[in-house]
This record gives sequence, structure tokens and C-alpha cells, in this order.
Amino acid sequence: MKRRETVAVKIGDLTMGSAYPVRVQSMTTTDTMDTEASVAQSIRMIDAGCELVRLTAPSIKEAKNLKEIKDALRKLGYNTPLAADIHFTPNAAEVAATLVEKVRVNPGNYVDKKKFETLEYSDEEYQEEIDRIRARFTPLIVLCKQHNTAIRIGTNHGSLSDRIMSRYGDTALGMVESALEFIRICHDNNFHDVVVSMKSSNPQVMIHAYRLLVKKMVAENMHYPLHLGVTEAGDGEDGRIKSAIGIGTLMEEGIGDTIRVSLTEDPEFEIPVARLMVDRYAEAPDEYLINLKLFEEYNAFDFVRRKAIAIQNFGGDNVPRVIGHLAHLTTITEFDLKQIGHTYDSTLDKWHMSDMGADYVYAGNTNIPFMLPNGLKAIYNAEAWLLNPNAQKTGYPLFVNVHAFLENPRHEVLNFVGVRVGDVEEMDMLKQFNNVVICLFVDNSLAMMPMKFMFVVMEKINCRLPIVIIRDYENCTEEKFTVYSSIDAGGLFIDGYGDGLMLNATGIAINKINSISFGILQAARLRISKTEYISCPSCGRTLFDLQETTALIRSRTDHLKGIKIAIMGCIVNGPGEMADADYGYVGSGVGKITLYKGKEIIKKGISKETAVDELIQIIAEDGNWIEKQ
Repeated sequence: MKRRETVAVKIGDLTMGSAYPVRVQSMTTTDTMDTEASVAQSIRMIDAGCELVRLTAPSIKEAKNLKEIKDALRKLGYNTPLAADIHFTPNAAEVAATLVEKVRVNPGNYVDKKKFETLEYSDEEYQEEIDRIRARFTPLIVLCKQHNTAIRIGTNHGSLSDRIMSRYGDTALGMVESALEFIRICHDNNFHDVVVSMKSSNPQVMIHAYRLLVKKMVAENMHYPLHLGVTEAGDGEDGRIKSAIGIGTLMEEGIGDTIRVSLTEDPEFEIPVARLMVDRYAEAPDEYLINLKLFEEYNAFDFVRRKAIAIQNFGGDNVPRVIGHLAHLTTITEFDLKQIGHTYDSTLDKWHMSDMGADYVYAGNTNIPFMLPNGLKAIYNAEAWLLNPNAQKTGYPLFVNVHAFLENPRHEVLNFVGVRVGDVEEMDMLKQFNNVVICLFVDNSLAMMPMKFMFVVMEKINCRLPIVIIRDYENCTEEKFTVYSSIDAGGLFIDGYGDGLMLNATGIAINKINSISFGILQAARLRISKTEYISCPSCGRTLFDLQETTALIRSRTDHLKGIKIAIMGCIVNGPGEMADADYGYVGSGVGKITLYKGKEIIKKGISKETAVDELIQIIAEDGNWIEKQ
């Protein structure tokens, strides 16, 4: 792993780029006109480790008030640079450029329009539009040069302009081209204090967009720092998983110079999550000893799932399987199975499996003294399996390596065989069998890239056996485990690698490990087991309490498996930013909500007191509502 080389960008007293540490930033959720509240929240963020504070400036009055906030912070001894967040108002950007250290503009709506119209342009007409953008954007560049103000060109997947959408579609390429138009204008004006971002609520789209941006910037000899983030990631566990997959996958590839973890929580809680990732890679070795030649045919810009042969319910067209790790228990009870999604009802003598019910349980050397429920199979260490006739009838063996597999009796249909990263010869020996699932593990503290290397090697030697990703963690907090496992495993699944997952962590509850396993697969869009929430992290534009509202909507709808619900605080993060949500709940005025189906308005300007009930009514009318059990 080696950082992508970039130019250095000065943002006040902060310098950003590959020669400097990856910077952590966040954004206030207060009203920018409320100086006292904005200052207080900024201080909480800074004290938590935030190195750059962003505030919304939707109009000229908020832009002007940035001076009051900045002056108050400086008087209190806080010199952290401030950034103004601009969407629709170039005039506000020009005011902010004279007052703060950085201005963020969104190419999708800074000058262009988004009305969800299909537009047709000849090449000449398209160039005329770019010339119009150049004329409107250049005055901001001139001001930024005069005042030593940096610019972030921040493209969001959901707010691509109608012009870009008409030519490139709703794609990562469209995101990149939208940003490049603005980057080229900066470059032509000899302005290089530029940072670029490619944000999406879908980690897969976000990753592909950043990779493609790097490729295209290198081709044009442009090397600007990149700001990483998964926008509208949500809250809690899901928000951390999506953010870690998106940001961590790119950081593993040496991409990223500043990050923000966008959670629907108070902004100071974003900082420790971001810091976990920054610190992990700050302590990483400079390079992996990997033959990069093997990556020349690696597809980094499109999702193509690796084709594995089908063995039982692994590989083929099957979703990735989850294996619950219970081998550390001296006895396994019905209660332990409840922790991995299988609940026994003693009154009815019946098992119930939740949507996050594990497919297999790894028992190791521990005997399971009762009949397992349908839908759950056991895996035993091969030595224990060979000594237990009942285990041989109802379970499957896990061999420690290929030699143990070849030298001992084995199951006719399904065997699990451990392969360490680097053992290419062993993998080559196994590929002839049609009853083996490989359990891939690695000793490195950073697992994702070495494992990805092995998947690339498998393609080279034409090994089509299904692969289970195995990761063990020691001495982890719950938050660290969530972030690290999401990067290590999620970074593989997001690129189409992996047919199963088994996680284990000392000191972390079994049900939490199980939940995170399913959360990783859902974030990678490979296995849907719950409702998905796309919620913005809130800012000064927000028209209702996002955290409270998100919690309320979640409490009413979290049983709707596979439904995606967007919860947006204002129209800026409304129909465009919702990207591929099925339903949307968007603030459209003080106390007023607009409800969407996809990107179509269904009800406009309704009271927030009745909005959740009316959202549920829309879901029900669409045939997607079921009652909670």
C-alpha cells in the first residue's frame, strides 16, 4: 500500500495532500445564523479531533455570518480552518471565499439545473453550456486566488445535473465528468488549491467513481487531493459499515487525503470513527509485497461478481453465506443459536429463523447435543467430525489445510479447507475437486488487499471453488471491530469477491458479530436482510430533527426487508440525493414534509405530525407493507 501522490493544498494553517497525514473533517448541524450554537458545536468537533469544520451557506446572509463564527472561534483560541458549503448560490460562494479558508461547490447544481428533464445537445451546444459554466465559475476562482482560499469540487451521485445525466446517465462516469469540467476550469486558470470528492450513498458507486477519477486525472496530469466520504450513510451500525467499506477500500488502495464519516448523529461522534481508519493506515507498512503485475487485468470500474461453481448452497447464483462462529464455547445451547438468528419456541417445539439467520454454525470441537433447525448446518473441525458419528451425519468437516484434506476421510458432498493467503500451490491442488469450499485467511493485520490478491491469482490458475472469507480479531472495541471487519470483508464483497463470511472477535457479543456480518453483505448489495435507510447527517439547512425522525421511521418500518427509505432534511438533499431509494421523506418547509415514491412527489407540504403515517400509507398502497410480527 502506497499513498497516491498529490500536490499540496493549503487550507489556512492546514496542509492537505499525500506528503501529509490524512485529514479528518466534519460538518455542523446548527443554523449558520445561530453564531453561538455554531461556535459551541464547532468547538466540540474540534476537541474531538476535527481538523476542518464545514458549515452550510445556502444564501448570502449565512455566508456573511461565517465571519462572526470565525472571529468568535479565533478569540477562543481555535484556529481550525472553516469551509463554506455551497449548492445553488454562486453569489454566496463569492462572499464566503473572502471570509473562510475553503469553499465547497457542487457541480451538479452550482450553475447547472436539475429538474429531472431529458435534454438533447449537439456537441456544439454542449460546449456552449460548458462555456457558460466557465463564465460563471471563473469569478469564484479569481476571488479564491486573491484570498488564498481553497476550493472543493464536490460531486454527489444524486445531484448530477440534467445535462450530465442526459449524456452520461446515472453513472460513476457521469460523476467524474461533472467534476472534471470544473477541475479543468481551475487548471486553465492556474489555480491548484483544489480538493475533489465523489460522494454517493451507495459505496460501490462511490468507490468506482473515485477510481475512475484518479485514472482520468492522471491521464490529464492533474494530481489534486481527494476527500472521501459515503454520503447519507445513515446512523448507528449501518452508517459505520457503509462508510468503512467505501472509505476503507479506497484507503487500502492509497487513495484519499481527507475523510468524513457522514452519520445521522451529532458531528462530534463522526470523528472517532474516521480516526480509526486514519490511524489504521498511518501505522500500516509502506507497501505490500504483492506482484502488482497480476492486477493489470483487474476490473476496478464495474461490478462483476466472481464466478464460482455451485457446491451445496455456496457459489453459483447463491447469495454469500454467513457462518456463525461458536467454536469458542464449551457448550452450545438453544440460546446461543438465538444469537445467530435461530430462536427456539419451547411451547410449540418449533424453531423460527429471522432474516438475519446464519446459514451455518462453526462448532469447532464442541458437540451440539440437540437437533439443529432446518436451514442451519454445522461445521466441525475435521478431527472432531471424524470421531463423532452424529456429526458425520448432520455436519461437515473443516480441514486445517489441503494436506489434512487429502490424507483423511472426507465428506462426499461438502468439505471446508483452510487456505492461507500466499499458499497458491495448495489452492492449485484443490481446484480439481467439486466438493470443496475454501476458507481463506491471512495473518496480516490488514487483510483486504492480500486477500484480493489471492482472488486475482485464482482467476489466473482457473480455480472456481467457492471462497469463504475468514477474519479473527483480538482486543477490539465494538466500534473498531465494526470498522475493521467492514473494510477487510466489505472491500472484497464490494468488488464481487467472496461466497461466504465468518467473523470472530474476542469480547464482542455473538449477536453483534452476526448483525455486522449481514450488514456488510447488505452494504455491498449482495444479500438484503433488512430495511435500508439513506439518511443525511443533518446541517444548518435541515428543517426537522433528523436523528429523532430517523429513529421514529426506523421504529415503524425496520421490518420491511429490502425496502430503501431516504430521510432528507431539506430539498438540497432531497429527490436527487436519495439516489436509488424506494421512498423518500424530505423536509420542504418549517414543519412541512414532502413524500416521494422514487423521485416522484406523491404528497407535498404535509404536516410533520402526520407525515410518518402517510409515508406508511404510501408504502401500503404500493403493496409493500406488512405488519410487524
